Amino acid sequence: MKEKVRCAVIGVGRLGFVHAKNAATCIRGAEVVTIVASRKERAEKVARELGVQCWTNDPQEVFDNPLIDAVIIVSPTKTHAELIIQAARSKKHIFVDKPLTETLEEADEVIKAIAENNVYCQVGFMRRFDPCYAEAKRRIVRGDIGEPIYFKGVSRDPGSPPEDYIKTSGGIFLDLCIHEYDIARFLLGDEVKSVQSFGRVLVHPFMEKYNDVDQAMTFITFKKGAAANVEGSRNSTFGYDVRGEVVGTEGVIQIGSIQHHHNIIMTKNKSYHDNIPDFQTKFQGAFLLELEHFIDCVRNDVKPSVDEIDGKIALEIAVAATESFKKKEIVYL
Repeated sequence: MKEKVRCAVIGVGRLGFVHAKNAATCIRGAEVVTIVASRKERAEKVARELGVQCWTNDPQEVFDNPLIDAVIIVSPTKTHAELIIQAARSKKHIFVDKPLTETLEEADEVIKAIAENNVYCQVGFMRRFDPCYAEAKRRIVRGDIGEPIYFKGVSRDPGSPPEDYIKTSGGIFLDLCIHEYDIARFLLGDEVKSVQSFGRVLVHPFMEKYNDVDQAMTFITFKKGAAANVEGSRNSTFGYDVRGEVVGTEGVIQIGSIQHHHNIIMTKNKSYHDNIPDFQTKFQGAFLLELEHFIDCVRNDVKPSVDEIDGKIALEIAVAATESFKKKEIVYL
C-alpha cells in the first residue's frame, strides 16, 4: 500500500477548489503538491490558501514531475482528452470531472491511452457516492422493491451559468443531464437501448444562438425493459433541486430532498424550511467520498468503481440525447 498519493489539481474553479481543498485537508493518504490554473495568480492564491508549496499555469510541469502520482482534472471539458492522454503517458493516475471527453472519438483515444499505460482513471459521477443514492442502490440490490422498472430523475439548477460558459458547455444534455443518465444506468443495473429528448428555451433567450435550451426532458428505454425520465432545468429559482425515484415491481424508493436543514420553521398561518442553495452544498459529502475512493484505489492498486468505460457510456447517452433533440427523433444506441 502506498503511504501517500502525491496529487496535482488541474483547474481550480468552483468545483476544482472543492476537490483541491478536500485532497489537501480532508483525505487520509492524499497530498496535494501542485496547483495548476490557466491564470498563474489564481493558482498561487489557491495554493497559498491551502498550504500547497508549488503552483503553475503549465500542466506540462506536472507531467514532467516523476514525484507526482496522480492528477485531479477539473478543467474545461474541451481540455480533458489531451490532459488525460498526457497524464496516462506520464504514468499518472487520473481523476477527471464529468464528462470524460467532448466526443466519443476522443473517449476512445483516452481509453486506449489509459489501457496502454496501465493507469487508473475515475470519472466524477459523484451521485454514485452520495449516501442517499448509494443507499438506494443497496436497497435495490437487496430486493426491497422487487425488480426496478422505472427511474425518474430531476436535475434543476438555480439559474443559468453565464453565456461564456454556455457557449462551450456542450449543451444541457452533455453538461447537466449526463449525471442523471449515469445514475439511471447505475440504479437500474442495465444498459440504455434508446433515447428521445425534447427541450425549450423558456427563460434565457441567449441560449438559442448556441442551439441550447434551459428546460429539457429525456425519455430512455433500457435493454431489459425498464424506462426512465430525466428532467434537466436551468430555471429553478427556488434552489438547487436534485432528486430521484426508482419504481420497482414491489415498491418505490424516493431519493433526496430539496430541504437544506432538518428544521421546520412555523409561524402564524405558515410553515417552511430552507432550500439547498447550490451543488456544492447538496453534494459536499459526495465530492469528498468520491475522491476518497480514488485515493484509496491508487493506494491499494484497485480499479475505481466508476471508470473511463462508465464515462464513455454516459457520454454516448448524452450525445444520443443531443442528437435526438436536434433531429426530433428517437435515437438507438
